[in-house]
Amino acid sequence: MYQRIRNLREDHDLTQRKMGEILACSQRVYSNYERGELDIPTEILIKLADYYDVSVDYILGRTDRPEVNR
Repeated sequence: MYQRIRNLREDHDLTQRKMGEILACSQRVYSNYERGELDIPTEILIKLADYYDVSVDYILGRTDRPEVNR
């Protein structure tokens, strides 16, 4: 999951600082999410999925299909 959120961020040419702004957290907290040093709260997982237009299951590594079922 942690590598996946890093890959998504890098694929969208975003910095950790920018993701912190988007998620209303500091760059340090976001960095800790990417490194697996902090558990990612459900609220943040949902924000990430919505921002990248992927499913939470994709972020969690439960599927390799990023599509959101709507």
